[in-house]
Order: sequence, then C-alpha cells, then structure tokens
Amino acid sequence: MDFKKIKEKKSIQELLEFGIINFDKPSGFTSFDVSNFVKKKLGLRKTSHFGTLDPMVTGVLPIALNRACKLTGFFIGEDKEYEGEMRIHKDISLEKIRAKIKEKFVGKIIQMPPVKSRVKRQLREREIKNFKILKKEGQNISFLVECQGGTYIRKLIHDLGQELGIGAHMIKLRRIRAGIFLEKDCITKKEFEKSVEEFEKGNEKFLRDIIIPAEIVSEVYPIVKIKEDNLKQIFTGKPIHKKDLIKIEKFEKEKIVCVFCKDRFIGMYKIIDGRDIFAKAEFVMQPI
Repeated sequence: MDFKKIKEKKSIQELLEFGIINFDKPSGFTSFDVSNFVKKKLGLRKTSHFGTLDPMVTGVLPIALNRACKLTGFFIGEDKEYEGEMRIHKDISLEKIRAKIKEKFVGKIIQMPPVKSRVKRQLREREIKNFKILKKEGQNISFLVECQGGTYIRKLIHDLGQELGIGAHMIKLRRIRAGIFLEKDCITKKEFEKSVEEFEKGNEKFLRDIIIPAEIVSEVYPIVKIKEDNLKQIFTGKPIHKKDLIKIEKFEKEKIVCVFCKDRFIGMYKIIDGRDIFAKAEFVMQPI
C-alpha cells in the first residue's frame, strides 16, 4: 500500500481517529502514563499502547489513537529488540557467558513471568532470535536481544545469572524495535508537546508528520482486496464471500488478513474458507 498517498488524503481529524504515534518512552513513566498523556494532550476518547515497558525502560512504545486501539492485539505479539546493560555479581569471562547463552538462551526457552507481572504466573515458551554480548566493563556488560513479543528481559538476565552460578541483574534497558516500529522513527516527549502546541495555534503540519496511518497494520498481515458492490453489508459486520473478492486468494484456515477496497481499509478478518464464505470479521473499520 502507498501509505504516503493514504496519509495525504486524510484530514488531521481522520488521522487522530485512526492513527498511531511511535513514542519514545522516557524513563520514570509507565506505559499507561505515556498512553494517558497522549490521550489528554490530544483530547482523544481513548488511547492504548502496543506492549508494556517497565518504568525504568525507555524506547519504542507505539500508541494507538481512538479507533486504532482495536488493532492493539494484532500488533502486540510481534518480535521486539532491546539494547541493555546487566551487572554480573561475580566476575567471569565473556567466553563463559557467551557459551552459556548459546547453550541455554537462544531459540525456544521456557520462562516464568516475574512476581510483579500482570499476567498469570505459569511457564511459557518464548523464542530468543538473537542474544549478543556487546562489551564488558568490569562487571557491567552491554547486550542486544531480539526476541518474541512477551519475553521478559529482566527475567532473562536473572535466569542467565543463575545458570552461570554467579547471579546477574539488569541495570538498563531500551527497546529499539517493536515489530515494524523502529527507534529511528520515535517521537520524543518534547517533540510531541511541540507538535501539539503548534496544532493548538492552528498549524497542523508537525502533528500530521508524527501520526502514522493505522493502515500500516497491512505491513504485518497479508492484504486481500474486495469489490465495492457489497460494502454496505460488509460494514455491518457481514462475512466476506468469495464473490466479493477481486481475485480468489488461497490462505490457510484461521489466518488473519487485512481487507482493503482500493486504498480504503475495511478491517481485519479471519480466514474461514468455506464453500461460499471466505473470511469473518475480527474488526471492521466503520466509515469516519
């Protein structure tokens, strides 16, 4: 999809109704604090964030605006990437640390969520795509981790320290990627406040620049195009039939797809692939 073209066609009100801001979360704030701050500053009905960060953790925290909040669940499980620093409790060589990481902490691992987490405390499988030691200064070691969404980095470091038999804890962490949202595109609190200040003066340019059309979800899920004929019924939540498709698509059952009519986002659908019905609605974007 041509997101630049989609964005140009939208009014600032449409972007605020169905947009995302890639916020650079500062230290000392909860993810909810940042989400609520954006909501109040922009006078929105609701906002939501794509994945909790601890108060001390900084970095990529996408914030959904108004109706884009319905897409949170479609983004939240995407892979994450972090840069951080740990402190080992006794000195040990980097070779031993790297060997233990390679042996126990790359690929599928089993994690128990921390005591203070909001999720049920039960063993969960998570995948570590990459766990790289960057440098060592005394007992402080910087690292890079690329992992499945829902991985607890603080727990990962604690478990590594236990496996090494020396103990370790995380002292600094920054998220540099959350799925398709990157650190280089983050907006700082100061930049956000400046954009809102200009908007309140009648200059929407800066605010428009920082809002990402929520249609960006189609970068994560496959796109299916439909005809215009049956839109009225489809907007009421009716399933998409095979006769509604521009061309017959083949997907495995239960697959989630983005549905568009030309460059208009219709919603998120789950493949049924019955005799006549192609997919059922998970979320339908009613006309603004």
